[in-house]
This record gives sequence, C-alpha cells and structure tokens, in this order.
Amino acid sequence: MASFPPSVNEKLIARSRPIGELLAPASPFDKKCGRENWTVAFAPDGSYFAWSQGHRIVKLVPWTQCFNNFLLHSTKNVANSVNARLSRQNSDSGQKNKPCEHIIDCGDIVWSLAFGSSVPEKQSRCVNIEWHRFKFGQDQLLLATGLNNGRIKIWDVYTGKLLLNLMDHTELVRDLTFAPDGSLILVSASRDKTLRVWDLKDDGNMMKVLRGHQNWVYGCAFSPDSSILCSVGASKAVFLWDMDKYSMIRKLEGHHNDVVACEFSPDGALLATASYDTRVYVWDPHIGVILMEFGHLFPAPTPIFAGGANDRWVRSVSFSHDGLHIASLADDKMVRFWSIEEDYPVQVAPLNNGLCCAFSTDGSVLAAGTHDGSVYFWATPKHVSSLQHLCRMAIRRVMPTSQVRNLPVPSKVVEFLSYLT
Repeated sequence: MASFPPSVNEKLIARSRPIGELLAPASPFDKKCGRENWTVAFAPDGSYFAWSQGHRIVKLVPWTQCFNNFLLHSTKNVANSVNARLSRQNSDSGQKNKPCEHIIDCGDIVWSLAFGSSVPEKQSRCVNIEWHRFKFGQDQLLLATGLNNGRIKIWDVYTGKLLLNLMDHTELVRDLTFAPDGSLILVSASRDKTLRVWDLKDDGNMMKVLRGHQNWVYGCAFSPDSSILCSVGASKAVFLWDMDKYSMIRKLEGHHNDVVACEFSPDGALLATASYDTRVYVWDPHIGVILMEFGHLFPAPTPIFAGGANDRWVRSVSFSHDGLHIASLADDKMVRFWSIEEDYPVQVAPLNNGLCCAFSTDGSVLAAGTHDGSVYFWATPKHVSSLQHLCRMAIRRVMPTSQVRNLPVPSKVVEFLSYLT
C-alpha cells in the first residue's frame, strides 16, 4: 500500500474547490482565547451541521438549507446573514418537523460536540428499567457538548432544549463520540486521563470508567459496529478497547509524539490516527499493524526531533464515507485529501489556523473549523468506487483480518481484502 515518499511537490497537486464559509461574528472587545472552534460535526442523517463558534455558543444549522444557500448566493457567507435567511425560510414553512436553526449557549467554553441518533430496531446496551425521564423515539436526534468545566450537556436537536447535564469528569472534556448502533451510548474523553461511558437511554447513567492513559486523552472513536473504541492522547498513546467487556484489547505503538485524533473507516477494517509527529498512520486495528503512512513534512523528522515545533503538527483526521479518502489538517496552513491507493495528496486546500475537520454524511463536502470560530467548506475529490472495493467493504464490515486470512481464496485476493494491495 501507500508508503512514505522521499518528497512531494504540493504545488503540482490539484486544489480543492471551496464551497462556502460560515464566519463567526467578530467584536473588538472579544478575547481571542475562547473563540476556538475545536469540533465540527454533521448529523448521522445529514439533516444538521453543528459547530462551536467560541465563547460558549454552539450553532445548529439545517445542512441542506445551508448548502443550498452556498450554491445560490456566493461562497462567502457571514454566519449571521445565513442564519437570518434560514430563520425566514423556517418561519415561512408550516411543516412542524422541518429542521430549524438553533443557537445554544452552553454556559462554558465548548471543547467537543457529537451527534447521537436513536435506532430502535438495533439492540440497546442499556439496562432494562421500568422508568426513564426521557422516552427516546424513533426519530430522536441529540447533540452532546463537552465543556471546559468537565460537564457534558445533552440537547434535543429539534427543539434546542437541554435534556441532561452529566457531571463526573474533573477536567475539560476534549472529545465525545456516540455508538453508531443507535443505542445512545456516549463515550467522553477528558484531560483527567479517563474515558467515561454514559447510557443516555438510562437517563445519562455513567456505566463505566476506562483507565489506562497516563496523560491527557485527546480523542476517541467507535468502530462502525460499536464493538471497538479507539482512544488517543498524549505520550504517543493509541488504545483499543473492547466495548462489550470494557477492557483494553491492545496498545498501538508507532507514533513519536502526542496523538490527537482518530477515526475508523466505514467498514471498520482501517483506523486512521493523526499525531504531532507530522504523520497520519492508517492501521489494521485487528492485528495492530501500520498499513499506510501519510507524511506532512519532507524529509520526515527523525524520532528525536519529532516533538519539535516544526509547523507541521497534524491537528485532525477524518475518513470519508467512500472508504477510499482521508482528510488531514496540519499547522502548515494546509488541508490535504489523501487516497489510500496513493502515497501523496490527491487534492489540497489552503487554511489558516485550522483545528478540526469532518466529512459530510454523504462524503461530498469537508468542513474545517479554525481558531477564530469560523468554518470553511470544500468539495471533496470525486471518485467512483470500483465494484471490487465495494465488495471488499461489504466483506470487511462483517469479517476481521484473522477470518479473512483463513478464507479459501487466492493469496492475491486475501491481500486485497486486507488492504495490502
């Protein structure tokens, strides 16, 4: 698969097409500290986009309307003017369930946010008790916000109302992730060196504390089948957890500096991690092997210099829903789109002071948040997946690497299914 190249001339790489931007309103009296947009997120069904524009405020915008505004007006949209248009559109509609924009004051600096959706046909992990304060229906959509004071607030996306206030972390909550199986199991990562598992269908009961990190925990992500959790943090830490037994599976070794972001591929066969060592690694999480390495500094820094201030620290990584493309955001004022079939970026885009990025639900747009609370959007690389790749994803969704290796098929097919070719 892709390997670390000796050099890359990024001036010859195609530029991504900007779609639009949502600029945070600036005030001459605003403090620069606290305006950071640490997280952006799209709802699982693609109905909403959420971001923190700083100073306690999270904005929820109906994504389809926002995207249409970008196409109809211009690529530059100040958040307030967009919100005004959205509000007028919502007020003109008589449909009760039509998505509405909400502005949420979380009461403290927001470090993380995540959408959670209930899927009643999937088996929930929650304890069966007879009474709950909240009866989550089939179309329930929640937003969790992690705050500077260690609290986690749960909001109803459709109404903007506060539902739960979860209090147990002793330091700020750096990341949040919901189990994709619709169980409304929430995991939080904190600077108090722990991960905590919450059951929102059981009124926000804290089910388990996962301990193992010796320093700050920066990020966490569920595998698509919700059986594995990856957590990353300071001191090069990448941990994999069994979410049925709440025990550690293995620790992945390879990074040379703090690991700050992680995400699984849609089929769960790959895991991407981003680090301050200027690299994005793509792992086989089932056997703990590095399959690909995407570098942001050429030549790559040696391990003894990997912790230095080299202006190439990778801040964020996101896996596209096609399972072929990865986006990374680094301190060198550049967003990169990678293909798992190439060892160099297939597209790049300029971005100053970027902090986070995420693909839209359909994978057609990438959103990136910045230090000043703004969000920028680009069109992602267009690619028609081959039938072979679609079949590979279908197989890997239900089959780990150990089972793939035992299939009675030619070795070349095994290598392809294992993402080795």
